[in-house]
Amino acid sequence: MTIEKQRLQDKDWKNWGPYVSNRQWGNVREDYSPNGNAWHFANHDIAESHTYRWGEEGIAGISDPKQIFCFALSFWNKKDKRVKERLFGLSNPQGNHGEDIKEIFYYLDNTPTHSYMKMVYKYPINEFPYDDIVAENARRTKKEPEYELFDTGVFDKDEYFDIFIEYCKSDAHDILVRVTVCNRSDKDAPIVVLPTAWFRNNWKWGYNEYKGQTVGGKEGCIDIVHDSIPIKKFYSKNKNAEQVFCDNETNNPKLHGTPFVEKTYYKDGINDYIIHQKNTINPEKKGTKAAFIIDQIIEAGQSEVFEFRLSPYDMDDAFYQFDDIFNARINEANEFYDEIQQDIFNDDEKNVQRQAFAGLLWNKQFYHYNVGKWLKGDPNYEAPRDFNHYVRNTEWEHLHNKDIISMPDKWEYPWYATWDLAFHCVPFAIIDAGFAKNQLLLLTKEWYMHPNGQMPAYEWNLSDVNPPVHAWSCFRVFKIDEKTNGKPDLLFLEKVFQKLLLNFTWWVNRKDKNGKNIFGGGFLGLDNIGAFDRNMELKDGEHLEQADGTSWMAMYALNMMRIAMELAQYYQVYEDMAIKFFEHYLYIAEAMENMGEGKEGLWNEEDGFFYDVLQLANGESVSLRLRSIVGLIPLFAVEIIDHHLLSKMPNFRERMDWVLKNKPELTSLVSHWDEEGSGRKHLMSILRKNRLTKVLTRMLDEKEFLSSYGIRAMSKVYEENPFVFTVHGNKNVVYYTPAESDSRMFGGNSNWRGPIWFPINFLIVESLQRFHFYYGNSLKVEFPTGSGEKKNLDEVAQNISGRLCSIFLKDESGQRAFNGGNYKFNYDPNFKDYITFYEYFHGDNGRGVGASHQTGWTATVAKLMKPRLA
Repeated sequence: MTIEKQRLQDKDWKNWGPYVSNRQWGNVREDYSPNGNAWHFANHDIAESHTYRWGEEGIAGISDPKQIFCFALSFWNKKDKRVKERLFGLSNPQGNHGEDIKEIFYYLDNTPTHSYMKMVYKYPINEFPYDDIVAENARRTKKEPEYELFDTGVFDKDEYFDIFIEYCKSDAHDILVRVTVCNRSDKDAPIVVLPTAWFRNNWKWGYNEYKGQTVGGKEGCIDIVHDSIPIKKFYSKNKNAEQVFCDNETNNPKLHGTPFVEKTYYKDGINDYIIHQKNTINPEKKGTKAAFIIDQIIEAGQSEVFEFRLSPYDMDDAFYQFDDIFNARINEANEFYDEIQQDIFNDDEKNVQRQAFAGLLWNKQFYHYNVGKWLKGDPNYEAPRDFNHYVRNTEWEHLHNKDIISMPDKWEYPWYATWDLAFHCVPFAIIDAGFAKNQLLLLTKEWYMHPNGQMPAYEWNLSDVNPPVHAWSCFRVFKIDEKTNGKPDLLFLEKVFQKLLLNFTWWVNRKDKNGKNIFGGGFLGLDNIGAFDRNMELKDGEHLEQADGTSWMAMYALNMMRIAMELAQYYQVYEDMAIKFFEHYLYIAEAMENMGEGKEGLWNEEDGFFYDVLQLANGESVSLRLRSIVGLIPLFAVEIIDHHLLSKMPNFRERMDWVLKNKPELTSLVSHWDEEGSGRKHLMSILRKNRLTKVLTRMLDEKEFLSSYGIRAMSKVYEENPFVFTVHGNKNVVYYTPAESDSRMFGGNSNWRGPIWFPINFLIVESLQRFHFYYGNSLKVEFPTGSGEKKNLDEVAQNISGRLCSIFLKDESGQRAFNGGNYKFNYDPNFKDYITFYEYFHGDNGRGVGASHQTGWTATVAKLMKPRLA
């Protein structure tokens, strides 16, 4: 067992990690406005002076798991109007495609216990173009691309610093920090390095008065004073570095025009002292925020190393054997990943996968949100809520989150999303199954899950509806963990199953509008996929019956059946639950075929595809014949049962036989259960062989869904021939849009009308593999459609997987598709091997689009690169 694996057995080794957000401003939980304008209430421009209520932000920030004490790096190039304490980006109203970070950085390495971490931040030597970025993006329309930091020209002459930030742990509470600043330009350039330590402000709200202190100590040392933080010393190797102190308190005179109070030193005190030479730091050398100021000239083409340490120990030489400790942790990280990657022989694949894991680990965050307190306000600070108008999350007063959670992207999405998290946990299971299982259990806890069984979606609207993929993820993580560790974690599976029962019941009771097993969950995480906003309330009882909502529920029923069957091998009582979900699945399958006399089903035989159906007030139904991934999601409702598993469940088999004999109207609608496949396997799927082949003919057509880089979210046929749907005089037009959204639907920062999305593609690959497990070589399809070449479904799955991986891997010319043809990113030695894992990808050329560090569900590429575990 590697040393890092051994550390995973000791929970203390995770007590410090990269738990500080990349953006705390512009979040719902920091919004105390009466009108719910979160983007305006706490924005980037006031962030340096505004104290947060629920969390902290910083560059490469670390903290303890309750975020009492934080550390991060800040910099100043002596030209910017502010110290670079936080990563800059545009709010949703400012960006022509929604919120958007305007920085360049890469997560390079991380271990599950954060014993070693590394990232690189690219900081311009010349003035950071804040105003230019804001103005140009305001000028651009949604038809134009985003204006990025690189587009401003600040990197044209290599006039920037590469700032490598590394952490390693000597022990669980002893943290070494190494900052290497490389001047990539051909001229000498100044930089101010400001390692900064501070306490999250949890004392001003009226619940407690105790606060820690940072206090000036001997040369090169700042004392950390707090009764529950083991770190007591903050060291700088540069002992001549100036020590500066202020308090993590809002500068009300600056922000709100209140009278200045003598001998107060606000949150922005260090910034104002450095930038404006003001007397804004505490001359008594104490406060709740502290930094060392290291002012250095970096010669052209040269590097300087700066070393710091956060430690429980009082040491005469805190930097003795500093490099030896770093080297040991780097070697241990290499040993850990060498074992993970022992079946991968391509160095580029290893690099991409390791950076995917690094991004997952760096995107952990302390997430704190107590909705009851947030709605009411605190004893010292009332919340001016206008409850006569819209106030978010009023029905979630029970929700109290205060945990380390895997974020989609700590800048653009610094809040958990339930269906994102389900995908995060699958690659997480490869490197840290314990964390993956705990994350999945967390979302089912009483202080997360609503009493009615609903899971919280995300903070902007906790009541929104995400696709129900939690059960799928739980079972995938369970099987990966079992294969990796050699034994099944039945306690995990049983605990999560009991809570998923509540959630499944909520879906059945709340989203099956007419009790007919047809589901309409709203937008279901696919934002603008439909001809109109699928979350919209329709009039006169009209409603949308969704192919994807219903298919997700069929998949959910099968996932629950499979979990129950697994548990029934050890506890016979679960056979009854397996029977229950088996029958529920059959009823959903029937409903998809025929929603009632005279009504049109979700399957369209003429097109060989599934569509949403709009039920009108007059009883008529209209099939929305828009070919999108909505019609591919029925592929996911597939399960293969080995005969030996079935033979261990006599009650299940007896009930199954009874249903097959007495309810032929159900069994005739799904692939025949009684027809055993290769190796005595049984297939459960909405798609019989005939329908499966028809859907795949569409999906594998390069003129429709099949791209060189995966499966598009919408058929390319609508590029030249848009889909037009008119109802009640309203005309809705949908074009194939392969990259950024061209509308403001759902904020306009993500688009499902053509791009490649990893979560859906990942499920497509897995589903094809399951179908192949049953059919083997007895089912081959034309791939690509029209090529005349036949492949079995495993070969198709592997080909699609390869296309997805090729987004990140170098092609024959040395380019990586996600870079979008950017020459510098592809060929410059200081860029070419760095990977960013975008939110989604251009449907035709693979360019990265949306959130640039959404290494959450896009990290599923790490699983695609891993030989099959389960």
